[in-house]
Amino acid sequence: MFRKIAAFAATMLFAAASFAAVDANKGTEAELDGLKGVGPSLSKRILEERKQGEFKDWADFMQRVKGVKEKSAAKLSAEGLTVNGKSFPGAEAPAAKPAAPPAVPAKSAAKP
Repeated sequence: MFRKIAAFAATMLFAAASFAAVDANKGTEAELDGLKGVGPSLSKRILEERKQGEFKDWADFMQRVKGVKEKSAAKLSAEGLTVNGKSFPGAEAPAAKPAAPPAVPAKSAAKP
């Protein structure tokens, strides 16, 4: 029983960590690569620009990182990328699974 509880707890921690936000000013190359839509070349461009100084905001990030415009910034933000802890304005949060509808009791087939 203890093993099941420990396995469940480990799974939940992993799931929570996988949805954690990565800040463009603090993330490592591996953390940036782990985001959907950020490949090795984009993470290297982010790190190279970050050497010049931290990104002030999303506008600064888009201006300095080649290939990142509003549409891609919104997608990256929706996947968990932040700049100074802030999501891109108008970006949706990562999609969560919709809740299952409540169970409806089956109608009785017996007639009174």
